[in-house]
Amino acid sequence: MEVNIYQVDSFTSEVFKGNPAGVCITEQSLDKNTMLAISAEMAVSETAFLALDTMQLRWFTPEVEVSLCGHGTLAVAHILKELGRNRTGDIIEFNTLSGVLQAELDSDCIHLLFPAPRLDMATRVDPELIQFLGMAADSVIDYGTFDTKQLIVLDSEDELKRLAPNFGGLAKLQGRGVLVTAKSDSAVDFVSRYFAPWVGVNEDPVTGSAHCALCLYWSEKLHKSRMQGFQASSRGGHVDVELLASGLIKLSGQAVTVLKGQMKIA
Repeated sequence: MEVNIYQVDSFTSEVFKGNPAGVCITEQSLDKNTMLAISAEMAVSETAFLALDTMQLRWFTPEVEVSLCGHGTLAVAHILKELGRNRTGDIIEFNTLSGVLQAELDSDCIHLLFPAPRLDMATRVDPELIQFLGMAADSVIDYGTFDTKQLIVLDSEDELKRLAPNFGGLAKLQGRGVLVTAKSDSAVDFVSRYFAPWVGVNEDPVTGSAHCALCLYWSEKLHKSRMQGFQASSRGGHVDVELLASGLIKLSGQAVTVLKGQMKIA
């Protein structure tokens, strides 16, 4: 048995930039073990699986299933448009572990409507976490949690870009993911990086779902509902965010297909 497989660079208009996602679209859903095996074979941060009969969308890292993935959703919507199943102006609805998600196909980008996470700000961050992330304690100006993940705000973009985490040390701590951000000194509003060695992804190139939390945080700090974010990984990627009156978060970006073919699975 063979399935069609794609690799898409999300949140970029250039190949080899943004965040690579695997995409597997089938008429009926594959079983979970097969999806995990395909994800491990693709060896990118997430592979997205869409079953066309139910429009069920699922995402897997090489090790676990995740409940929400922005760049994987963007990649699937991009492939559906590229295949001619949907076209500019369409709104695609996906059934996911995070509820029904929408993707609107614009002429030059894709808009995703995601639920806003609960962002809980705290007063103290684990000093071991700070140590293993490689940051100075006095550079941390804010701290919080969302969706079992942690948000750390630094006082400068330069400090964020200099981070060189000890991933072995991080993995020994309790965790799911750490989102680090700072106000930008450049053309965008804020910058970020995202680390998740606990699920097999040391540093995610561009994390769409994390930008939901970033949108909530920075909209309050900057008094803006529409902003531009840049994830300052080695690949880098841009995400436009908007806090809607409905409380939903709109994530907007582009994508480009870099690989397509057939994968033998049985």
